[in-house]
Amino acid sequence: MKRFLGYAAMLAVLSAPAFAAKNSEKVTINAPVTVGTTKIPAADYKVTWTGTGNSGQVTLTNGKSVVTLPAKVVEQKNSVNSVHTSTENGTTVLKGMNFSNVTLEFSSSPASGQ
Repeated sequence: MKRFLGYAAMLAVLSAPAFAAKNSEKVTINAPVTVGTTKIPAADYKVTWTGTGNSGQVTLTNGKSVVTLPAKVVEQKNSVNSVHTSTENGTTVLKGMNFSNVTLEFSSSPASGQ
């Protein structure tokens, strides 16, 4: 019985990264962008998200900085990974990101900055 519990615990520990990887992707932001009042520099980022619908949270990590943003998380199939921006008053604003199974739409104010 102890051996079974040991194997079950080991399986749980080893499978946790597989579940975490489900909600993460890598993306390159080619030029500085803004979300709300947060400025995000151009860099390669690991993007992770939690939640669904309007209560989602997205974290962008590039080794030097971590930015957490509120977002709408929509589970849907997308044919290509992409970053959506628009220009507002001369500033490039990050509007969203598409990945193979999810679309992330950013709201105007960040949860925490860099």
